[in-house]
Amino acid sequence: MSSAPSTPPSVDKVDGFSRKSVRKARQKRSQSSSQFRSQGKPIELTPLPLLKDVPSSEQPELFLKKLQQCCVIFDFMDTLSDLKMKEYKRSTLNELVDYITISRGCLTEQTYPEVVRMVSCNIFRTLPPSDSNEFDPEEDEPTLEASWPHLQLVYEFFIRFLESQEFQPSIAKKYIDQKFVLQLLELFDSEDPRERDYLKTVLHRIYGKFLGLRAFIRKQINNIFLSLTRCGNIANLRLFFLPSIINGFALPLKAEHKQFLVKVLIPLHTVRSLSLFHAQLAYCIVQFLEKDPSLTEPVIRGLMKFWPKTCSQKEVMFLGELEEILDVIEPSQFVKIQEPLFKQIAKCVSSPHFQVAERALYYWNNEYIMSLIEENSNVILPIMFSSLYRISKEHWNPAIVALVYNVLKAFMEMNNTMFDELTATYKSDRQR
Repeated sequence: MSSAPSTPPSVDKVDGFSRKSVRKARQKRSQSSSQFRSQGKPIELTPLPLLKDVPSSEQPELFLKKLQQCCVIFDFMDTLSDLKMKEYKRSTLNELVDYITISRGCLTEQTYPEVVRMVSCNIFRTLPPSDSNEFDPEEDEPTLEASWPHLQLVYEFFIRFLESQEFQPSIAKKYIDQKFVLQLLELFDSEDPRERDYLKTVLHRIYGKFLGLRAFIRKQINNIFLSLTRCGNIANLRLFFLPSIINGFALPLKAEHKQFLVKVLIPLHTVRSLSLFHAQLAYCIVQFLEKDPSLTEPVIRGLMKFWPKTCSQKEVMFLGELEEILDVIEPSQFVKIQEPLFKQIAKCVSSPHFQVAERALYYWNNEYIMSLIEENSNVILPIMFSSLYRISKEHWNPAIVALVYNVLKAFMEMNNTMFDELTATYKSDRQR
């Protein structure tokens, strides 16, 4: 029995060099929500009187009832459902924010579990699926949380709760515990930048109020950053509220803190998405060196180890960070790292990519770095000379050649005798 030849299914050709443009053609969701509710009866909340309209003796009980009402979650992806009740909850949340900010005596022991329960019901949720491997924050629009009209007020209320003068960590620690912190850290995967900003503030406040949770928070952040160095996931990098933590480290630094610098922060330079958080990372490292200058050598050697070999943009970032470190380096520490440091700078000066060469040559415009170079010119000049002299004759970019002439002139004025010796040796070597 013969059968008609089957037509092969059409297959879209894939161009490996235009993956990004193909991806851009897909419609990116501008809004998403993790708050889902199966279709059923409309939600009805019983309207309660305003807190300011009842006697002060009745306010604590009414406050608890309103907190319980705000535990009800609405489906914001259905823009037409429960409009009246959504607005009622929004106005109730606004009222709670004002009440906890202005009122005195409102934080009784009974309110703590209800506050944490209301906050947990609203913010702890399964986040919507994300194209995290393809999402580029510099080019793609972030996916915004549809339930933000409620979510923002919940975060605002929780921050006011934590900042209240009546807040008692000894009571709150029963409810704001390690499990709560872990769930909070998971929310940093949210693509909505507004939520990540609120999360950073909340985590700051918890870190400041709960001494017993500090080591746990640092350990979890450590684990998150270690996973970043392995998988390159960028979402959690908005977690950089580290500067204020580092600033609070007592001296002398604990071994735990030094290990975090060397084993976690330095390897973060290998992450593919370094440009998204490099400024904060460099600032954290400089803070460590200002606290303990003896860490300078392991930091510099770590940067040399992970120095980019094929990405000019990253090289420029490394050079910028290195200049920030040299701005705070102590002369005694500079002597220890000058040889490997200037061997790397000599390579950068010789780079055919003019931005890399230009960024390295700008070091000679920095007065403090110039003073360090001058004090150690007998070591640095021989390392740099052959690269500089060759570039002055051969580099394709006239702007780089002009900068090199300025550097050579500066070296000649620093150490004229050695400069002449090196010039003669270089020329005779070239002739041979």
